[in-house]
Amino acid sequence: MTAHQRDAGPAGSGANEADRPHGAKAGARPGGRAPGAEPPTAEQVLIALADPIRRRILGTLAAEGPGTATRLAADLPVSRQAVIKHLVMLDRAGLVSVQRHGREMRYRIHPQPLDETAAWLAGLAAQWEQRLTAIRSIAEAAARADPS
Repeated sequence: MTAHQRDAGPAGSGANEADRPHGAKAGARPGGRAPGAEPPTAEQVLIALADPIRRRILGTLAAEGPGTATRLAADLPVSRQAVIKHLVMLDRAGLVSVQRHGREMRYRIHPQPLDETAAWLAGLAAQWEQRLTAIRSIAEAAARADPS
């Protein structure tokens, strides 16, 4: 038995590793991240958001609600299999979760990691603004002291 056959699940099940969230084994509980899994990091969120296709997927899920990979692929210039790979990255970052509905896997957006990353970025921006304000004050004081 090859590694691909072993990961594909029971013979004839139609299960395929790409259809399972972040490489979960056949028979694994659908629903995204494992209970008790470490929360996603800002780095994972930023990596997930770096790709324009993943941003479009998130935008579609935010605007239209839960959807399948097939439905999401209909609006994108990539295959269903490529959309599934993008959804796996989004799931790893905690930005989407997957739930089985009969034979369909439906993906739903989870904005909390995005909100947390945005808050972190806002704090970083505030720190830089404070530094720039301090530099501006020093430059203005130096200009007033040396009017030449």
